Amino acid sequence: AWLLWLVTAMVAVLCFREYGAIAAAYGLGHPGPAGYAAGLLVLLLPRADALMITLICLLALALVAGSGDLSAALPRAGGFLLGVIYIFGPWRSALALHAAAPRWLFLVLAVNWLGDTAAYYAGRAWGRHKMAPKLSPAKTWEGCAASLAASVTFGYLFLAWAMPDLNLALRIGIPVAANVAGQAGDLAESVLKRGAGVKDSGRSLPGHGGWLDRVDGTLFALPVVHLILVAVGRAG
Repeated sequence: AWLLWLVTAMVAVLCFREYGAIAAAYGLGHPGPAGYAAGLLVLLLPRADALMITLICLLALALVAGSGDLSAALPRAGGFLLGVIYIFGPWRSALALHAAAPRWLFLVLAVNWLGDTAAYYAGRAWGRHKMAPKLSPAKTWEGCAASLAASVTFGYLFLAWAMPDLNLALRIGIPVAANVAGQAGDLAESVLKRGAGVKDSGRSLPGHGGWLDRVDGTLFALPVVHLILVAVGRAG
């Protein structure tokens, strides 16, 4: 458990560092050490519920209270809060999924990364219709469909093997939700990057860009699957 937390925290910190650079490009400034501390608390504390979000929000407002440019106080506080929740919140869901059953965490990661791979190759081979040309010129509806098909096929077969007691609706619905959320997360990060005028969130991973570029879809998929499992009584 401690090794999983350490790796999760490391990836979250690397993603938050890149988010901070994007926020700085908007003129909001990097969230700084307080942002890292608040994020790690999200991963550490026994519960990460509405109380934690409220306290982080109040911390953000307190930090910008001494800002020289008072007209930037609200945007800076919003950027701080968004960064902590956007980056560290999903990784908290990753820990919860692993606690429920390690295979749930594996499923979300595998479904998203397999979907990304299918979208890339199908888009290059057959992509003709642009999905969101202003946000991500390379994405096509053909790649989107291939991503969904690959994710659902793998997810269904994996769940049928790993959790034979799971009903048909969940065997199909969970991979669908994970893939759709993942593709939405990919586009959401593209919105942040395009608004900041940057192509990639970083250069740490050759061929992928930065850490945030690699896990942007996963950040959306983790809490969505966590929510579904909580709703059906399979996770806390």
